[in-house]
Amino acid sequence: MKLPPLKSLPVFEAVARLNSFSRAAEELNVSQSAVSHQIKQLETFLGEPLFERHGRSLALTREGQDYLEGISSALVQIDRATGQLLGRQDSSLRLAVFSSFAVRWLVPRLPDLHRQHPEIQLILEMTGEHPVLSGRVADSFITINTDSPAYHYDLLYRERLFPVCSRQYWQALEGASLSPETLAEHPLLSTFSIYNRTCGDWEAWFREAGMGVPETAQVQHFSHMLLALEAARYHQGIALTNDYMLSNRDDAGDFVRLPLHSVVTGDSFYFAIKASRRQEPGLRSLRNWLLARAVDSGLLGEQSGDRAGLKESE
Repeated sequence: MKLPPLKSLPVFEAVARLNSFSRAAEELNVSQSAVSHQIKQLETFLGEPLFERHGRSLALTREGQDYLEGISSALVQIDRATGQLLGRQDSSLRLAVFSSFAVRWLVPRLPDLHRQHPEIQLILEMTGEHPVLSGRVADSFITINTDSPAYHYDLLYRERLFPVCSRQYWQALEGASLSPETLAEHPLLSTFSIYNRTCGDWEAWFREAGMGVPETAQVQHFSHMLLALEAARYHQGIALTNDYMLSNRDDAGDFVRLPLHSVVTGDSFYFAIKASRRQEPGLRSLRNWLLARAVDSGLLGEQSGDRAGLKESE
């Protein structure tokens, strides 16, 4: 087994994370020259430069990025294994999650996680885009991206969109003959960031009914489903939303789901962790809790076989 100078690894990780030799030295409570020495020792052992230095600026080389990716999870596992042996029970875990999923579904359920697993300190890393699956970003992810073979994926939800409006807006609609054609006579609130800045959400919904979006339709665009739902709450029209946006929230009663069809988007949400870390107690507890809450809230239907629908890459 050919191991690098082990003392240099946490130093390298700190410099890469903080993007600074001086801040790494302060965090590690050593001198800056000691940090420089450890990095030089590691670069000499590897035979590759790990950082590019241009005056005061510092950046990882390509080799440095690859090496950081390779050792980060190992350092975390060493730290956790040591903590367990020393009797340290707390487990700090980073979860990268879409902002809408976090705000509307996950955050309201966190008190239950804290009650069941007080040892888990969950740090949420919210993202509006698909998170890069990397130990440098988070320990675990809720994502629709299942491309990395290094990760294990558990299905949480298969997305479908359906039309909703506020209760006040519904009073004006109630009793009217509702159909895709008549719905298009009302303002349509569209989330365009998900569908390449078009009204693709409504296009997909109308396509499911065998028609296109009527040319006379008034479409208001929003960059996020949270914004479109807020506009619907304030009686500005009809929005397309999904199950987790209205799942067991106190304000779900502000909305009425219209008695019309839904459309499956093709996006599936997964809980993802590195396959090499599946047996870590904290991640295992978080995984089991998320799957149980997905079933409880109706996102994951045991009757439909979704719970068994795991997508796994070893």
